[in-house]
Amino acid sequence: MEKKRIVRTPSKRKTSSSLGMKLVKGTFFSFLLVVLSVAMYQNRNRFLYYLGFKSNNPVLLNAKDRAVHDVHINSILKHYSNKTIGIDVSEYQGYIDWNVPKKLQESYEIDFVISRATAGKNKVDTQFKHNWNTTKGKYIRGAYHYYRPNENSIAQAENFIKTVRLTKGDLPPILDIEKLPKTQSIDSLKVGLRRWLVKVEEHYKVKPIIYSGESYYSDFLKEEFSEYPFWIANYNFWKKEVHRDWWFWQFTEKAQVSGIKGLVDVNIYDGLKVELLEKCVK
Repeated sequence: MEKKRIVRTPSKRKTSSSLGMKLVKGTFFSFLLVVLSVAMYQNRNRFLYYLGFKSNNPVLLNAKDRAVHDVHINSILKHYSNKTIGIDVSEYQGYIDWNVPKKLQESYEIDFVISRATAGKNKVDTQFKHNWNTTKGKYIRGAYHYYRPNENSIAQAENFIKTVRLTKGDLPPILDIEKLPKTQSIDSLKVGLRRWLVKVEEHYKVKPIIYSGESYYSDFLKEEFSEYPFWIANYNFWKKEVHRDWWFWQFTEKAQVSGIKGLVDVNIYDGLKVELLEKCVK
């Protein structure tokens, strides 16, 4: 004979206790998430810096951060002191007197200077003409275009071409791509980048250099644009060597240069100056 199954229902006390524990756990994890979110937001620039991205405002450093960055910068510069070292500048550094000798971290000579020339389809850097003309004969000089993904690529190429006149001994033209598009797909972005590169190469008769951050390079550029030389930014403190596939490694945006206000990006070419000159416009 089948026995009647007795179903026991949990007591009200046990049910209340279980709900209370879930409520406490939920509140705790919500509080923890808020704390972590606030901490990440407050330290977002530093967090991005260590991952190898530019921060939004690389201008002011407190004494503690300055000391940390100086140790890192001086370590890399010392390691590459027999190689080729350069900086890049734009209107954000303000007016620069290039007649005054420039030294990195008060000790290291500068071999090349890359200046922002243009941005998008109609922007010309307000300090480009001055930086371009007054660095001639003093440094190997280069000019770059800041690419705006949501603007016409040919119009951007024409903006650069009408602004920059390259001569013998200058670096090839440089395309700076850092942003993802808001109004088009990645595939469309790549089409636009290639149109800019082809247009500029046809004009100057030399293959342009592509600048970007390492993550952007690895995710979107490395394979499809492998025939172009790369200039890559990676500010990770644990990275110590120039990647063999890169022409230049931008290893910091926090350096100090005599006679230049604010902070400056520093770049390493893993070779001698005479070797870099061989890659310049003939």
